[in-house]
Amino acid sequence: MVDNKVYLSVSDLNFYISQKFKNDPYLHKVFLQGELSNFRFRMNSHQYFSLKDEKSKINVVMFRSFFEKLKFKPEEGMKVYVSGYVDVYGPQGSYQFYAQTMEPAGLGALYEQLRQLQEKLAKEGLFNEEHKKKIPLFPDRIAVVTSASGAVIHDIMVTANRRFPHAEIDLYPAKVQGDEAADTIVAALQQIQAQGDKYDVVIIGRGGGSLEDLWPFNEEKVVRQIYAMQMPVISSVGHETDTTLADLVADARAATPTAAAEYATPNLADVLTQIVQLRARLYAAIQANIHTKHQILDRLKNAPVLQEPTRIYDQQIQQVDMLTHRLNQAIENRLQHDGSTLRLLQERLKALSPSRKLEQLERERNFVVSNLFSTMNNYLKDQRNRLNRAMQQLDDISPLKTISRGYVYTTDQKGNTVTSVDQLKIDEKLKLHFKDGQVQVNVENIRREKNGNQEK
Repeated sequence: MVDNKVYLSVSDLNFYISQKFKNDPYLHKVFLQGELSNFRFRMNSHQYFSLKDEKSKINVVMFRSFFEKLKFKPEEGMKVYVSGYVDVYGPQGSYQFYAQTMEPAGLGALYEQLRQLQEKLAKEGLFNEEHKKKIPLFPDRIAVVTSASGAVIHDIMVTANRRFPHAEIDLYPAKVQGDEAADTIVAALQQIQAQGDKYDVVIIGRGGGSLEDLWPFNEEKVVRQIYAMQMPVISSVGHETDTTLADLVADARAATPTAAAEYATPNLADVLTQIVQLRARLYAAIQANIHTKHQILDRLKNAPVLQEPTRIYDQQIQQVDMLTHRLNQAIENRLQHDGSTLRLLQERLKALSPSRKLEQLERERNFVVSNLFSTMNNYLKDQRNRLNRAMQQLDDISPLKTISRGYVYTTDQKGNTVTSVDQLKIDEKLKLHFKDGQVQVNVENIRREKNGNQEK
């Protein structure tokens, strides 16, 4: 008898294998390269195709949400880089690759270079809106930098001449593809810049193409030259889905050369129509203003004040009379007040007679003079007594008084007083001072005494 519990269902087996895939960390994020096979573009749908190399092939599914983010159009036989994960499709029991990103093989490094340069220039602020210059409304001269043999210059000239024939268009030919394209584009822009304010706006562009074809407009030298232009620059590079760094740094971006010409020029017919409308509105506004002024004038003509001009001054005359009366009353009151003040001052002046004041001052002066003389006499007398006492003291201690009693004092040749034999030397000349003169002597012998005893 067969045991049903031993046998698995197909769904269980597929589920088990699916879990194995999901639990394998190496299959969560896989990077593949290969050639597109069986690719048939499906509008607004998921894409189903194969990826193969020389020996193998794997089925690939790319959901619509991921496919719409691609910046290029995949084609049969194109070599691509894809990333995603591997899983099992249960209903068919087959494993397949679920792609999340895709880019052309050989362009990955180029895309990375573009991304890094874009981040660098964005940090410097080259793409900021505040640096964008305004496109002039009525340009006189337009400079175009593009290929002389392409359709871009033709579309621009046809559109500009149709919309605004007044504008003069000058072509500055440049290569728009290849290794030398970036240098020729920069040279053309620098030549335009050297013209000063000759041109009002610059259009730079070319038709559509691959990333390699549009690469000159991603070169750093081209982007920086566009940023340095003193006049506004309109970029028209590639198709609407193509975005280059020249588009980001330009003051305006147009999807096509025709749109660029429309950005740069006004539609003359629309301008003329607008002028006619504005003229009509201005005429109507002037007429309405004149009508309003006429109404105001009519009201003023019929105003009572203009009918009887003297009524203008009735209130003013009455006010002048009232103010005159108030002024006279105020003057009279002030005079009365000042008269009372004057009489009061006169009474106070009589009470403070100058002659009486002078007599009092004279008595005070005489008293001060008498007191001053008495004080000075007492002071002089006191100073004389002090002088006499000082003279007596000086006389008492005067050496001359001592000398008059027969004493003398001795000095050396330098005039120093000699007070001890220790100051003397043999043969030294000395002076003896008497009360009535001086005598010069010579030291012949020195004898010292101590406590009345003679010493040699």
